[in-house]
Amino acid sequence: MADNSLLAGPALRRLRKREGLTQAAMATSLGISPSYLNLIERNQRPLSARVLVQVIERFDFDPRSLREDEAIGGLDGLARRLSDERFSDLGIDREEVQEFLAAAPQAAAAFARLFDAGGVVAARGDDPQRQAREAVERWQNHFSDLDHAAEDLADQLRLSRAEISVALNERLRERHRLSVRILPAEVIPGQVARLDLHARQLQLSEMLPGAARRFQIARQVGVLEQREAIDAVVEGAGLTSREARDAMRSAVSDYVAGALLMPYGRFLRACEQTGYDLTVLQRRFAVNFAQVAQRLTTLQRVGERGLPFFSARLDRSGELAGFSAGASGAMFPLDGARWPAWAPYSAFERPGTLLTQPVLFSEGEAAPKHWFTMARTVDGDGVTCSARQAIVLGLEARFAGELAEARGVSLAQEDAVPLGANCSRCGRPDCLTPQTARLAAQARV
Repeated sequence: MADNSLLAGPALRRLRKREGLTQAAMATSLGISPSYLNLIERNQRPLSARVLVQVIERFDFDPRSLREDEAIGGLDGLARRLSDERFSDLGIDREEVQEFLAAAPQAAAAFARLFDAGGVVAARGDDPQRQAREAVERWQNHFSDLDHAAEDLADQLRLSRAEISVALNERLRERHRLSVRILPAEVIPGQVARLDLHARQLQLSEMLPGAARRFQIARQVGVLEQREAIDAVVEGAGLTSREARDAMRSAVSDYVAGALLMPYGRFLRACEQTGYDLTVLQRRFAVNFAQVAQRLTTLQRVGERGLPFFSARLDRSGELAGFSAGASGAMFPLDGARWPAWAPYSAFERPGTLLTQPVLFSEGEAAPKHWFTMARTVDGDGVTCSARQAIVLGLEARFAGELAEARGVSLAQEDAVPLGANCSRCGRPDCLTPQTARLAAQARV
């Protein structure tokens, strides 16, 4: 029987460049000739099932990335965008669209993003926080080497101490000659933590609750013991500005802290055993809701994948304060959209209560995506301008049947709440929103 095959040249070429390999070196690793690999990369030969298995086994490769065209609605989604009247004089037919998508899927995705954003992205392209976030998402918010190292360290600490807080404090004291000191808020105003090398102290604000204190201590241990690995990840992101690199380093340091407090293997097993019960996970790992939500977006270890969640953080006005897509495929810039019917808005009226809601997002794609979302508020800690925010976790409804929080909730698409794209991206001719409201929404973007 012939192997099932597909054209995947651009994806294989990007993988080879990511690994820093020549065509000859990669061909040797895969057991094929360099000329055959060259033909595969140019889409003149298909990637057979046998070669695909070799790629998966020898490289940290997610075969789902071969379906990258799904993020823009596939051929139909790209054809719809290119049928816009602004391109009518170019005479682009469906065959050309298909060639564009097959030969350069990443370029097609970039065009789709710009088209959907209506030019808004260009105005925000220099935002260091946004650049860092996009760099993290290129890894699907999973850093394998950092995760394994954090897991090994967590195992060492668990073997020596039953209480992780004691173990972390002693690790700082014994290996790094640092003590932890809790200081009054007025001594370190507006700060969460401060490393004072002169006093050999990690100084924490008294305003931090227990889970946040543990996170900061774990963060400091991780930064001290994985500094070179963290620096390598930051450099590999290719960010041009110091501000963006600093933002990336901060995000990766937070990642290490979460991986240390919630070691991958133990955390994933707990998720699967409890149906991803958020309350149980918080208690079992002595972490807070925000930390669990962020960790759930990182579970993409090859051979041990968790469910593909996204996580977003919104303030009371609905402004997006943070977002992690992980491997979910969620598209958030949905910035500028406001949906009073969505659970995060109701969460502010019921602080601390977990609200669940199936929704349909129109994300500029060929068809709306059906998500199961969970939202609750988290309170600020009194430092760094923090205030109450809503955190929302999302998972495609087709995966949500095993969730503890989805029990008794209808996951039928017809029962989901429809939520549209923001006005500048929608272009819906039969929109029921008054024209003045649509213009006001566009002005906010």
